[in-house]
Amino acid sequence: MFLRQAAVSFLRRICFPSQTVAATCKNVSNALPIPLLGKMKFSYQYGSGGYTWRRDYRDLCLWIVVSGQAAVIVGINANPVLAEDVSIELSSENDMGGANTSGLRRVEDGSVISNIHTSKWRIFTDTGRDLFLQGKLEEAEKFFLSALQEAKEGFGERDPHAASACNNLAELYRIKKEFDKAEPLYLEAINILEESYGPEDIRVGVAFHNLGQFYLMQRKLEEACVFYERALKIKGCVLGHGHTDYADTMYHLGTVLYLQGGEKDAEALIQDSIRILEEAGQGNSIICIRRLRYLAQIYLKSNRLAEAENVQRKILHILELSKGWNSLDTVIAAEDLALTLQSTGRLKEAQNLLERCLNARKTLLPEDHIQIGANMLHLARVAMLNSNRLRKIDISKAIVELDKARDLLAIR
Repeated sequence: MFLRQAAVSFLRRICFPSQTVAATCKNVSNALPIPLLGKMKFSYQYGSGGYTWRRDYRDLCLWIVVSGQAAVIVGINANPVLAEDVSIELSSENDMGGANTSGLRRVEDGSVISNIHTSKWRIFTDTGRDLFLQGKLEEAEKFFLSALQEAKEGFGERDPHAASACNNLAELYRIKKEFDKAEPLYLEAINILEESYGPEDIRVGVAFHNLGQFYLMQRKLEEACVFYERALKIKGCVLGHGHTDYADTMYHLGTVLYLQGGEKDAEALIQDSIRILEEAGQGNSIICIRRLRYLAQIYLKSNRLAEAENVQRKILHILELSKGWNSLDTVIAAEDLALTLQSTGRLKEAQNLLERCLNARKTLLPEDHIQIGANMLHLARVAMLNSNRLRKIDISKAIVELDKARDLLAIR
């Protein structure tokens, strides 16, 4: 159930359109996180001889983000994007590689060719995807392996369908942390896509992004940086510098640069990725909030408390408007801000926020929940800091604050 919910929350990847199946997806998630199923604002046509293959705005996407940055799995849509029948018949020189069409047949509308292997490929892929979303990884692996075999037999060893199947299996192995199995599959998928569509195609860019994620998960930062940069270049050329998928790769590259110590460049990339989401009307999305939180953490770690406070106030404002105080997300955002205010010595405002957080948590959580205890510890600390501040001004008030702290600590 968790995986299925996470998939719905974080759906936002674009897929590898192929000669019989194509799909699109746009921002949810942390992120992975990821609202949600959408439609791409661009369209491409891919021609070979008399047939032109196109993206269909109506189809679900192939890429399902299951667990934020750490997990992506591809599921093949059961609804194919049909080719535009421009010429009725394929010429012999464009007959999908000649020998590779042996045994293929066209379905009734004359637009898609199929055989027993291509049918099995689709069934195995759909089944593997469903099992994956149920958390049945071992069973899903068997179906993805079978799908890869059927793709190669039905479409050809170097067909984009085989690339998609390779990537599915690679993503599964990445999630299982079987990295030695995943890497060659990623590379094979990229090689096939580059052969099929050229090195600057958006599908190659998507594959580069996924390989960057693979290396980032292992903290192979130099490799991750290389592939994120290549993905960013392609996405910028094809989608434009204001597209949310371009911003997605930009954000991931920023996180890599930050881990490498390039704080200034990382900050600029992350800020720009947030700006693009806001300009696209996604400033209130889960993904945007997660990026804002990461930016706030960068500021906190470098002791830039005023900048962190501004970002945290922005997060709290968004959540107050969108979710209200009946949400733990809002409570946590308020607590984060309160702790920053505490660090800057603004104890009264911090205390007011923490008290509001405590009241909300008592409504939302069981009375013995650990978050309630932690909230009381934060309030006790603020009371002790108040007591220390008042010792030289008004000893009686200082004692009152100390008693508050003692009472809060004694309850837990």
